[in-house]
Amino acid sequence: MAMTSQHELPLPGCRTILFVCMGNICRSPLAKGVFAAGAARRNVQDRFEIDSCGTGAWHAGENADPRTLMVARKYGIPLTHRARQLSPLYDFKRYDLVLAMDQRNMEDMVRVGAPSPLSPRVRLLREFDPAARAQALVSGVGALEVPDPYYGGVDGFDLMYQMIHAACEGLLDDLLRET
Repeated sequence: MAMTSQHELPLPGCRTILFVCMGNICRSPLAKGVFAAGAARRNVQDRFEIDSCGTGAWHAGENADPRTLMVARKYGIPLTHRARQLSPLYDFKRYDLVLAMDQRNMEDMVRVGAPSPLSPRVRLLREFDPAARAQALVSGVGALEVPDPYYGGVDGFDLMYQMIHAACEGLLDDLLRET
C-alpha cells in the first residue's frame, strides 16, 4: 500500500483514497487499516494510495484511540497511525475519492472547500456497503453513517469495525471491477 508524504506525488496508476472522520483517532484510521488489510489480502495493495484525516485538529499528532487499536488487534488489522487534520488545499486535489464517515463530516468538508457532495469523488463510506444502501432506501441517509463511538463503550468500537469492514469490502469490489 503506497503511503506518501504530503509533498510527494501519487504513484502512477494508483487510486488515491482519503478516509475522513471528525478527530482522526477512531473511525478514519480504522477504515484506512481495514482497507489496507483487505487490499493486501487480495494482493492489490500496490493499486492504492490511502490516508486518513479528521475535519478538526483536536487530536493532531496523537495515536489512534486505544479502543480503536484494541478492535484492530482483535480482528488482525495492523494499525500504525498519527492523527492529522484535513488540508483542503492539498487533500481535495490529491485524492480521487474522499470518504466521510458521517453526514456531519461531509458538511464540514464542503464548508472548507470539498467538491459538492453530489460529486462522485466525495461520498459516505457506507455507500459502498450493499446492506447499508438497501437500509438507506427504507430509513434514510442515516443508515449510511458510521456512528462516532468516541463517547461510548467498547461495543460501539466493535460495531464500528463491522460497518467499516463491510463498506471497505464493497469499496474494494467496486474499485477492482473498474480496472
